[in-house]
Amino acid sequence: MSDQQSADITARFRDAMATVCTPVAVVTAMDGRRPHGTTVSAFASLSMSPPSLLVSLDQGSELLGLIVESGIFGINVLGSVQSALAAQFARKGKDKFGDVAWQLDHGVPRIAGVPHWVAAEVMDTATAADHTIVFGRALAVESEIVPPLTYHDRVFGTHAAL
Repeated sequence: MSDQQSADITARFRDAMATVCTPVAVVTAMDGRRPHGTTVSAFASLSMSPPSLLVSLDQGSELLGLIVESGIFGINVLGSVQSALAAQFARKGKDKFGDVAWQLDHGVPRIAGVPHWVAAEVMDTATAADHTIVFGRALAVESEIVPPLTYHDRVFGTHAAL
C-alpha cells in the first residue's frame, strides 16, 4: 500500500469513527501522593463474572505506566454537564487536577460529582497497534442515573431517548 493510500484510509477511518457516539470518562491513578488522569472514550464493560471492564490507553501514556505499576485504576464516567472536565483532562500536562475536587477511594482518585465511578484492579493487559488495553476487575462501584456525556462528530453532547 502506498503512503498516499495509507493516509487516505487513515483520514477516512478517523472521520468514520467520529460518527460513532461514545461515552466519556476520566481514567485515574496515583503517582505516590499525586493524582493523574486522562480523558478517554475507549472503555467498555467486559463481563459480569467477574464484574470487569476494559480501557484502551496510548502506549506512550504516563498514566498507563502508573496503572501497570500500581495494579489499580479508577474510571470516572462523566455526566452531560461535565464537558469542561472532559476537556481539562484531555489536555497535556501534569496539573490536570489543579482545581478539581477529588478524594482517594480504594487507592485511586475519585472525582467529585461524577455520576459513575469504578475502582478496578488490573487483571491483564494486551497490546495492539499503538495502544494497550487494560482489563480490570471491579473492586468498588458507585452509580446514579444521570444523562451521560457523549462524544460524537468531534463534539460533546448527550443521549436523548427516542
